Amino acid sequence: MRAYTAQRSADSADEIWLVEHPPVYTLGLAGHREHILAPGAIPIVASDRGGQVTYHGPGQVVAYALIDLRRLGIYVKELVYRIEQSVLQTLDAYGIAATRVCGAPGIYAHLAPGPADPSAPGRGACAGAPCFDGLAKIAAIGIRVSNGRSYHGVALNVAMDLAPFGGIDPCGYPGLQTIDLATLGCRTRWDDAARTLSGRLAIHLAASPRCPT
Repeated sequence: MRAYTAQRSADSADEIWLVEHPPVYTLGLAGHREHILAPGAIPIVASDRGGQVTYHGPGQVVAYALIDLRRLGIYVKELVYRIEQSVLQTLDAYGIAATRVCGAPGIYAHLAPGPADPSAPGRGACAGAPCFDGLAKIAAIGIRVSNGRSYHGVALNVAMDLAPFGGIDPCGYPGLQTIDLATLGCRTRWDDAARTLSGRLAIHLAASPRCPT
């Protein structure tokens, strides 16, 4: 990703890379090792993305968004919003109710049944801190921008062993629950979820055609 981003020109195509990682903890630029509680044999890799510590493993769709933000005419905050919207719409397609949480990037699934609302602004704060009551994180976001172009992206939990999340404070939040589509009763294949998510990302991150000169 770094190599592709570094050699891009103004005419380089935007790309979305879909991958499924072997078990690994990644620590973002803002990460603190005290949030790594009991990693066991799972390797810890320092990453140049934003954010704290998270886990990647089989059964999780990781979508890396290599986007020219200047060509798209947006900044990082809008990029994160559009990625979150793509995840919300993906989950809505599977009948999963989910939301944003103010101050905590990513997407959080409701643990109790309820309607999904992809346009909802997100849960507010509890006593000045992000409020996770009745929620579990289902998608984590970490972005890096270099020379106006993004890399890294979003990880959506599809059908995975969630136990390794217990070895960390997910995204730096002690006690934050994590969940996947399978635990919520949605039995879909990795490639189906990847195709649905990438389709939504492609729509939300597509640049408008240039006017002829």
